[in-house]
Amino acid sequence: MTIGRRGMIGALGIGRAALCGLVLALGAAPAGAEEGNVFSNLFKYGGTTVPPSQPKELEAAYCPTVDVPEGGAALTNPPGATAAGIRSQVSLGRVARECTRRADGSISVKVGVEARVLLGPSGAAGRFDVPFTIAIKHDDKTVTTRTRRVAVVVGPGEAQGFTSMVEDDIPVPAAMSADYEIVVGLGGAPKAPTKPKPRRRAPVAAAPSQATTSEAPVEAGAAQ
Repeated sequence: MTIGRRGMIGALGIGRAALCGLVLALGAAPAGAEEGNVFSNLFKYGGTTVPPSQPKELEAAYCPTVDVPEGGAALTNPPGATAAGIRSQVSLGRVARECTRRADGSISVKVGVEARVLLGPSGAAGRFDVPFTIAIKHDDKTVTTRTRRVAVVVGPGEAQGFTSMVEDDIPVPAAMSADYEIVVGLGGAPKAPTKPKPRRRAPVAAAPSQATTSEAPVEAGAAQ
């Protein structure tokens, strides 16, 4: 089949018109939606517009296992009682933790703790308060401490009761996020060591011929 000169010219005219229309359509695309040009966006993003920027993926958070200090896994009431004199005993159960990295590099820690109250030979049914302490430590120094008290009810005729608590959003500074400890125990936060108070000196009478004296301290009760 032979296409005449006029038909070829007409086809070329239609092709030029279509191309002009395509250029006009592409030119009508919003300039703000272009990164380079429409064709590069098609190949790069699969569409003529640039998709919204995605948030930067955060590094996985370091989440150490929970440490229980010596003496922090159980409490006896009264403290130091003999087996026959124990009224109740509290012991830790399961412990769980979850660590989430924040955009500023710090970490948010969530800790869940279970505990059991067991009546002793001298115990009776009632309401018991269970004290929890959760601490974040770095280089053996306490950074953050949370204390909670949770009630446990042991009903008449029962020998034990259970409780659980969840402490959320415990902060770990970014500078310590690669090396820290999670410490959980029963009881209140350990008291900071206090300096011993200096002993008061016993009053010493000054010699009549001296205005001042310089003597070593004399402890009360040392003189006979």
